[in-house]
Amino acid sequence: MIWYPYEQMKTMKQPYRIVDAEGVYLYTEDQKLIDSVSSWWCMIHGYKHPVLTEAIKKQADRFSHVMLGGLTHDPVLRLSEKLQDFLPEDLDYCFFSDSGSVAVEVALKMALQFNTNRGSGRDMVLSLEHAYHGDTFKTMEVGDDEDYHFAFEEKKDVVHIPTKIEALEEAFDKYHDRFYCFIVEPLLQGAGGMRMYDAAFLKRARELCDRYDVLLIFDEVATGFGRTGNRFVADLVCPDILVLGKALTGGYIGHAVTVANHKVFQGFYSDDGRQALMHGPTFMGNALACSVALKSIELFEKDNYMEKIRNIEAVTRREMEGFEDPQVKEVRMMGGCVCVEVHDGAVLRGFQQFAYERGVFSRPFLKYMYAMVPYVIKEEELVRVLDVMKAWFRK
Repeated sequence: MIWYPYEQMKTMKQPYRIVDAEGVYLYTEDQKLIDSVSSWWCMIHGYKHPVLTEAIKKQADRFSHVMLGGLTHDPVLRLSEKLQDFLPEDLDYCFFSDSGSVAVEVALKMALQFNTNRGSGRDMVLSLEHAYHGDTFKTMEVGDDEDYHFAFEEKKDVVHIPTKIEALEEAFDKYHDRFYCFIVEPLLQGAGGMRMYDAAFLKRARELCDRYDVLLIFDEVATGFGRTGNRFVADLVCPDILVLGKALTGGYIGHAVTVANHKVFQGFYSDDGRQALMHGPTFMGNALACSVALKSIELFEKDNYMEKIRNIEAVTRREMEGFEDPQVKEVRMMGGCVCVEVHDGAVLRGFQQFAYERGVFSRPFLKYMYAMVPYVIKEEELVRVLDVMKAWFRK
């Protein structure tokens, strides 16, 4: 039996069984569905893209995987070089892993050991309220979402603050000599409720991290590759460590990367073997994943995906600005994301089936109905998704 994610297995409803997928569509035996959530936000090119499929097939004809311990290969070398050129400033050193959660674990481990290597006794992490960085133990430690992590005791070495500059400054005033890093989901907090905030907060964070020698980590697993309307939020404010996943491979294979700047890398570069980063996921730098990631980035650049994202935001704002209902608390929009937050999560019960019957796959959670569509969606398809969201409140 499959043990499904985020479900009480005793009471869960039967999941929809997918038999095919192409473009923005998922197919069950009896329905054709627009995937309005891009399979947890990763399928930016949609399904069955011929270029991405061919990249995987071509690499599989050579080899599918070799370990990076004592070995290397062209796809991982080329992807590292591409990311070095593609990412801002001196984010040049790529440590690959097999999921976003593990990549965040690597980032936190890097930050802690960076300080240990230089003899620092710093022992605290600064994070955001409502943060979600994954479901492994260290990521849950820096997370702050009781709906996901209620079974685990809160740790005393993590400080959570709201996205307010006053709270940021207060935290640094109090703990700046104990923080070894500040980790954020920049501009858009996904699983914590599609919460959106201003870049001014990140700019001030960068200033304070520089002043007090604290590493700044951006978890762009969800926000990277255009989701906020920026190519990367790191283009606006550059962190010391950047984490990418989900859309890195266009969603075709699980893979992630933790990218460090020169300062962080130099903190490990030593004749002392004990100062090396002792970490190594089996499937890091997987050849299939690297090959499809290269093609995904190529499509992102060649087909001007930032223009596609601007169009998605423009259509979304045209259709959703001014939408009101007594049950709706707020409508939030940013780049390729729209969220309708309701006052009471019970209001959303039944919406998934309602959407299914109207040709849209949606997965609301808690008090949040949202869409994060594939970037290849056509205007009429996007309008259909948004119409279904609004129709729920008018039924």
